[in-house]
Amino acid sequence: MFKKGDMIQLDKEIEQLKSSTQYMWLLVHSQMEKAVKALLTMDGDLAREVISNEKRVNLMELKIDSDCEDLFALFSPVAMDLRFVLATLKINMNLERIGDIANVMAKLTLDEIEPFDEGLLEVTEFSRMFDMVNEMMRVTMKAYKKEDTKLATTVFQKDDVVDQINLLSTSRIAAYLKEHPDKVEQGLNLCSIIRKLERVGDQSKNIAEEIIFYHEAKVLKHLQDNPMEGNEGL
Repeated sequence: MFKKGDMIQLDKEIEQLKSSTQYMWLLVHSQMEKAVKALLTMDGDLAREVISNEKRVNLMELKIDSDCEDLFALFSPVAMDLRFVLATLKINMNLERIGDIANVMAKLTLDEIEPFDEGLLEVTEFSRMFDMVNEMMRVTMKAYKKEDTKLATTVFQKDDVVDQINLLSTSRIAAYLKEHPDKVEQGLNLCSIIRKLERVGDQSKNIAEEIIFYHEAKVLKHLQDNPMEGNEGL
């Protein structure tokens, strides 16, 4: 029999887990912003700071995973509490992957000899893409904190824009390199970076889906591929 004291303790543990996840979010968001800034300004010190902070990201991921396991073992949560823990596990995983991408981008910055060509950045809409991805991270974090599923759904349209920029990037870079053959290495590197930003958009979309799952018991993943299937979760 679940006692009242156990319920109170569970609520406290859930609030602590939310707090830890929000801290992880802020850390990873900062990592991504610093990685892109380092890339655009060729700031080696800032890039090395991102690489150094990757250890903090990994430690936070392990802590949150461990806290979720403890909640399962000690309280056997059900219904909305269970969905919260399951969603947090997946959100934590997605945040760690974003941290990994920021780390890789910082390492690419250290490999570059000169700043990226302004014309190349402009033709690929790199700044617009990053601004959109950055906003997606900000919006999902706010939606998680305020438990706002309507806000979370606004991420999906932004992800469509990110996907479109990514889709066009290869042909745009190829056309640019025909006129600027001396920028081939930069073009290839930027293509790789754009792919990584697109993945950050995907991770943010995944997080938005988990927020909706937690609050509304709806599983949105693959729903477009299976429009006739039900979407009720736990």
